[in-house]
Amino acid sequence: MIKVVIFDMDGVLLDSEPFWQEAEIEVFASVGIKLTREQCIETTGLPVKDVVSYRYQQNPWENKSQEQISDEIFSSVEQKVLQRAVLLDGVMDVLEMLDKLRIPKALASSSSMQLINTVLKKFSMEKTFDVVHSAEYEEYGKPHPAVFITTAGRMSVSPRNCLVIEDSFNGLIAAKAASMKTLVVPMAEQWNQKRFDIADCKLRTLKDFTEQQWDLINALP
Repeated sequence: MIKVVIFDMDGVLLDSEPFWQEAEIEVFASVGIKLTREQCIETTGLPVKDVVSYRYQQNPWENKSQEQISDEIFSSVEQKVLQRAVLLDGVMDVLEMLDKLRIPKALASSSSMQLINTVLKKFSMEKTFDVVHSAEYEEYGKPHPAVFITTAGRMSVSPRNCLVIEDSFNGLIAAKAASMKTLVVPMAEQWNQKRFDIADCKLRTLKDFTEQQWDLINALP
């Protein structure tokens, strides 16, 4: 039985993945690394520090520290969120459905707590989630399951009684590794990738997440 639903943030609550791609392209260009959107999509779901470390190992740069690059990416994304972000279709519908079912909700993201708070404040969602947790407080980020396991612990439930809603493959792997049920809403350009079929449920948009879908997932062993 599902006792808690854990939401990812980027790509689930809001279509912020393009903001991350834009920010990475802009900031990495400042140290001579030219990235395409496709290359940025490859690291979707990873904590920024891991993305920066990965790019540094590929092409070491000078003049800026990895921490400075991470901070610049976060700052850029935060500004884009404030200026342009909107909630994705179906988010409010799902939140209302879970309230109707009296299912507690949590948020577990690879983003920094500062960015999480910016998003929650922008959409007046400060009281929407019972627990809010960032992978920045974990030793390992997604695809490691730590952020989800810690969140379940703070909700006082077993990981097996949690449903995670994710958009990225790294997030999906993290949820699976935590032994949680999974609902994935991949980016449109990744919809046909078979690797997402490991999820318990795969939808094009949260508007398709009905009580019937909920019952099907909830009935899984």
